[in-house]
Amino acid sequence: LAPRAGQPAKTLWYDRPRYVYLEFCVEDSTDVKVVIEDHRLVFSCKNADGVEFYNEINLYARVNSKDSREKRSDRSITCFMRKWKEKVAWPRITKENIKPAWLSVDFDNWRDWEGDEEVERAMLFVSHPDAGEGDRKRPPTSHG
Repeated sequence: LAPRAGQPAKTLWYDRPRYVYLEFCVEDSTDVKVVIEDHRLVFSCKNADGVEFYNEINLYARVNSKDSREKRSDRSITCFMRKWKEKVAWPRITKENIKPAWLSVDFDNWRDWEGDEEVERAMLFVSHPDAGEGDRKRPPTSHG
């Protein structure tokens, strides 16, 4: 797609272990075009008043473009892009370390999925293997 005139649509994004989600907030959209490439997403559409929207995002990391989709509703167009490296958190959606004015984190859908479970596992791992064993005597173990 060649760049076209059009204002950027207000866009929300959030990160999950397997997918990154982008929601383009355009009500009653028509002529929706979404091109998801391995390192880039291009979005365009018109709203009910015929205003053109255009967003182009160079993605933070590679996605699997063949396993990525978009879904249109009356209120927005949501793209879910399959991460190439699953379970790797994205600190941002853009490759460049700048935050465009039209882009925001979707805090309603954000989950700190790196949190609880892995913290718990890390705490178990850090604690001594004999912790909680009481006063039972056992030979020392070597931890190469």
